[in-house]
Amino acid sequence: MSSELTNPEHFSDSPGPFEQLRLAREIILTEANALTNLAGNLPTTFVDAVAAINECSGSLIVIGMGKAGLIGQKLVATFASTGTPSHFLHPAEAVHGDLGRVQAGDVVMLMSYSGETEEVTRLLSSLAELDVTTIAMTSRATNTLAAQSNIILELGQMTEAGSLQLAPSTSTTAMLALGDALALVVSKLRSFSSLDFARFHPGGALGKKLAIVSDCMRSLDQCRVAHQDRTIREVFIESQLPGRRTGAVMLVDDSDCLTGLFTDSDLARLLEQNKESCFDTAICQFMTSQPICIGNNQRLTDAVEILAQRRISELPVVNDRHQPVGMIDITDTVALLPPSKSDTDATIAFPENRN
Repeated sequence: MSSELTNPEHFSDSPGPFEQLRLAREIILTEANALTNLAGNLPTTFVDAVAAINECSGSLIVIGMGKAGLIGQKLVATFASTGTPSHFLHPAEAVHGDLGRVQAGDVVMLMSYSGETEEVTRLLSSLAELDVTTIAMTSRATNTLAAQSNIILELGQMTEAGSLQLAPSTSTTAMLALGDALALVVSKLRSFSSLDFARFHPGGALGKKLAIVSDCMRSLDQCRVAHQDRTIREVFIESQLPGRRTGAVMLVDDSDCLTGLFTDSDLARLLEQNKESCFDTAICQFMTSQPICIGNNQRLTDAVEILAQRRISELPVVNDRHQPVGMIDITDTVALLPPSKSDTDATIAFPENRN
């Protein structure tokens, strides 16, 4: 009879839902406990590693194989996005010419929990010939990798999660956490700001939140602008634009400075009150004088906050001479607005720009 048939594991039922949840909690707790232990026993050499990366005149090069390499690639992305030039170098490719990417003045962080990964350790002699600082992220200070590195980030002995305790899990989670800590502490030392962060994240909702108003506003050629002395009829005839328009007309004086705002709601109100005779009156008599506006160099988040707090739909954008240069429309920022307190709040329309 084959050993497969006599193995008790082949007769056991697969775990049911309750057992699956229990195993999942056990795995997560194993990793969480390892992180708690690491946080309470950070190696003092962490400060040395931070200093080396912070003072690096070149780039941070991260090297790792297998699962550690995948963690290394994520850390490279984190370092790069928080102000530290960094690159991932695959150890197998390094010995076939890619080692030329490492330059004098770089810092090289090598990741191997065992410290004996052959693809990683065989690079040590070559790195020793270069003018670089090496950081070993590994389990203990006595393995091959640690013995030949300048700075050792000792993770300590860990038990991998799962019933087999073989697949890199707890160890790679610790590597990720310690690497994130390095990146964010270095970022703090460099006074890396949210504006710096925005420069590296121009795309998506995150980039939009951190963007400058001038980068997201509707440009002046997409807005309706008129002189405050023109009649309402003249303004609406002469300010027609193709495509989707904003719901307000920005009004200016002889110096092209913003003096008021007249919205489609203002026009509708006159019609509702049977005041069509006012259409041949200067629009300045019905405009909202000194409307709420925002500078073109302010953050888009500031504009969103104004729209939400003042409950307005259009926000004129002005330059330092208070001349209109564009418009922020609520429909362009609705995804960035803070959540409503209730479903009812979400259905409330924002009124026109009124003080």
